[in-house]
Order: sequence, then structure tokens, then C-alpha cells
Amino acid sequence: MRINRVLATAAGLALALTTGAAASAAPAPSSSTVQEAVRFELPEPTGRYPVGSTELHLVDRDRPDPWVSGRDRELMVSVWYPARSTRGYPRQPYLRPGAARHLDESGSYNLARPGEVDWAAIRTDAASGAPADSRGRRPVLLYSPGLGMPRSLGTSMAMELASRGYVVVTMDHTYETSPVEFPDGRVELAKDAGTPGKTKKAIDTRVRDTRFVLDQLAALRDGRNPDAEGRPVPHGLGRALDLKRTGMYGHSGGGVTAAETMRVDPRIDAGINMDGTLQYSATEFLPVALEGLDRPFMLMGKADQTHLNKPSWQSFWDRSTGWKRDLSLERARHFSYTDAQSFVPALDETLDIPAQLREDYIGTVDPEGSVAAQRAYIPAFFDQHLRGRPQDLLDGPSPDHPEVRFIR
Repeated sequence: MRINRVLATAAGLALALTTGAAASAAPAPSSSTVQEAVRFELPEPTGRYPVGSTELHLVDRDRPDPWVSGRDRELMVSVWYPARSTRGYPRQPYLRPGAARHLDESGSYNLARPGEVDWAAIRTDAASGAPADSRGRRPVLLYSPGLGMPRSLGTSMAMELASRGYVVVTMDHTYETSPVEFPDGRVELAKDAGTPGKTKKAIDTRVRDTRFVLDQLAALRDGRNPDAEGRPVPHGLGRALDLKRTGMYGHSGGGVTAAETMRVDPRIDAGINMDGTLQYSATEFLPVALEGLDRPFMLMGKADQTHLNKPSWQSFWDRSTGWKRDLSLERARHFSYTDAQSFVPALDETLDIPAQLREDYIGTVDPEGSVAAQRAYIPAFFDQHLRGRPQDLLDGPSPDHPEVRFIR
């Protein structure tokens, strides 16, 4: 979504389109008799490693929360990693119970009525708390979601990357992304993050969040438990972290966060921006758009979001001296770069989502082709730049992925 528009939250707001149109309520799904709440499955990871997952509650005692006075800044993150064994460990829920309940009651991203989607029953293919495969340290990737959106929307790609040997940390940005559930069951929603003029504050806060998470991962690597409650972390997880090979990717405002954090923090070696406009407003670009980057970075947009038709991307492109690519998922829409690419078609099979609403979310791109393309190009980028494995796929168009256009 455009980061200079109202921050669309999971509290029932319809998506804000990247065309710059203001967020508005989309038509409710057509009436259909649903005998029981709908469940769906995310695509299975395709890599060689089984996937483990855990959550960490992180508290920055040195930073007051910018959205709520009188509180230290606190975050929830999920860690997805190659597991040594998954036998006997339960599947990680897609959402915690309180967050699932809120999402359901608020209308499931405007896709369903309360009670029509059983979010609490959705399970991932990751084993909760399974021991990490720490036979050798693994590159670390950070993921930041779109403004207002929860980290859960990046679950499928996080699992895919973990199955290919990465440790992936998906972050919520409390009181701006929403809903965020903490270990005690407390659910926090967005505060004033959507107020006009707050976008710069949101991005600045996200950058500081990301740098703090990197600090906490370093503590975990060094044998210290960063969880605020001191809950045990999976065996071997700290030893699996190779923070000398760190990348970041994000969707929308999360992609902006990846670029801007790379500008100020040399610990991030390579990054991807998925459909995030690099400007605070129609007239003000982010510093990274004005300065560019000297490290590998990939822009991933769609037909109306490339460096040839978006001034902030053009500015970033012209000023970046590092390796760079601009890939367009041509018939996609903004939320094609999230789990919505998979669960909107799945929900549509039962709930008969209005065609225009479905297109607003995920466009007319073939869903399986879109998922396959993202699972090809995103790991290829990080394999080349964090693992030193050259990827022919990044050199030009591939007949295996006709949905993707290289923007020259």
C-alpha cells in the first residue's frame, strides 16, 4: 500500500491500493451459506530442510515507545529456521488465539463476515519449538510487513526460505502493525499510526525496531536469551545464526523499511523491496531514494510500480551503485506479495468473494505462477548475494516464469 496514505490495518479496513487511491471499504462478500468456518492451507515449503518456529518477546529498555507514553518499546517476532528434527513437535499456529479472534471479528481483511473463517485453526508446516539444525551457521533474513499489516502475512515465504537453509525473523511493529498478541494474551492494535503526517514517524520507528532486533539476535548468537519472559529458545538456535551474512526483505512499507535500514546500518548486506513506494508523500522522498545504496538490492513491483513509472524508484535506481534488479509481476496487485496470494483464492472457493475485491487484492495473475515466481527469485537473490552462488535466473527473463518482466 502507499505509505503516504492512511495505514490500512487488520481491524477491518480494506486495502489501500498502490495507485494512490485512498483506502475505502470494499463491498462485503456476497451472501453464501457456510456450514462451518473455512480453513485453508498455505503452500508447503519446497526446500530440503524441515522447518521449526518460535516466537520472541523483545523489550528495548533504553527506548520509550513512540506511540504509547510511559512504556518501553516492545516487539513480537517469529523465528523460522531449519530444524534438526520435527518429530513430536506440534505445528505452529498461523496466528495466536487472540490475534485470530480479532481478525475474525473485524472482518478478515474485509474478505469475510465474522465466523466465516477459522483463523485460529490454521496451522503452518513449521514445528513449534523444534531444535534447530545448527550444523554450520546459517544466513539470517529479516522480514518487515506492510504498514498496518501483521507479520503473519509473510509466513509462507518465511517458511520457504527457512526450508532452503535460512534463519528468517518476521517482525511486528507494535501499535502500528495490527493485531499484535503477546505471550500473556494481550492483543495490541494500531494507535495513531494512521494519522496524516505520521508516516515518517512510522518508518523511523521501524528502522529503529529492526536495528534493535539485530542487536537481540547478536545476543542470542552469543548465548544470551533475549526473550523478555526468559522463555527457553529452541535448542541450537543461537548457534545457527550467521549474522555476518544478513539480508532483509519486506512488503510495501516493509520493503521501504528494508531499504532505509540498509542505508543507515551496514550489518544488512542485501535487500528486497516488494512493491513499496520510496516516498513519505507525493512531494517528499525517503533519504534512501535520494542517496541510493552501494549493496545489492532488488525492486519487485508490478506493471504500475517500476523504476520507469514511479519517480521515487527512478531516483533510487539512478543513485544506487550496487548490484540491482527491477522485476515486475505484471498482472499482480499489491497483496500478491503476501500470503493473500494463496489464501484469497482458497477462501474464494467457499465464500464467493466478489471478483473486483479479489482483483483488488491479488490481481489477475495466475496464483500458482505468482507463488512459484516469488519462490524462485527471492531465494535466488539471497543465494547469490549471501551465499556466493551465482544465479542465472537473475540475468534475464525465464520461460519458467512468464509472469515476471525484467525492467531495464
